[in-house]
Amino acid sequence: MVPAALVEALRAAKRVMFFTGAGVSAESGLPTFRDAQTGLWANYKPQDLATPEAFARDPEMVWRWYQWRRRVHADVAPNPAHHAIAAFEARLPESVLVTQNVDRLHELAGSPAPIHLHGSVFRNKCASCGVAMPEVPHDLETPPRCEVCGGLCRPDVVWFGEGLPQDEWKTALAAAERAEIVLSIGTSATVHPAARIPLVAREAGALVVQVNPEVTPFDRIALNLRGPAGVVLPDLLSRL
Repeated sequence: MVPAALVEALRAAKRVMFFTGAGVSAESGLPTFRDAQTGLWANYKPQDLATPEAFARDPEMVWRWYQWRRRVHADVAPNPAHHAIAAFEARLPESVLVTQNVDRLHELAGSPAPIHLHGSVFRNKCASCGVAMPEVPHDLETPPRCEVCGGLCRPDVVWFGEGLPQDEWKTALAAAERAEIVLSIGTSATVHPAARIPLVAREAGALVVQVNPEVTPFDRIALNLRGPAGVVLPDLLSRL
């Protein structure tokens, strides 16, 4: 049940942050990063493929895995949670959406400018010089070469052992410090440093609201709305 006090707080708030994790996209049928692999990739662990060392050792294998992931991502559509967040943003022009997800379901639902803390599986960059490279067909089996330095193309995502993109991280931290309300949605609250965002907001005085069917470490700092985001968020939106 949605507390009436939360509805009133959202009606009065101007600076609301939405902080989303893998659970939101899982409701669209998108496997989470650590879910069991299928088909040709059943014998591989994601943690063994999503590293700079793996790419240096066998760039074509890592590239093919990401091409497979892109095809999987391209087959799913936004769910009611994505659409509700976009509708909230339209009502709250100072709101900010920060996501740990590397898909583009928020964009497809109408969110104008999500901050992707972990990059995007659909973007590419040069593994050597870091320059942005164009999106390529999802059936291209070998990584193309950078026109600037000749380095290999890689997905523009954060791999194990890499830091978060600093511009996005600083923007997210600044927004957290200014937020009046943070809705943490579908995140396990265990992936760091991204999980610091709601904590920073709470320390700055924000109300933290968690939408999640599962217990997480954020339970101790948040007002908890138990249930799937695709059910809870449209219901919350309808009450404003």
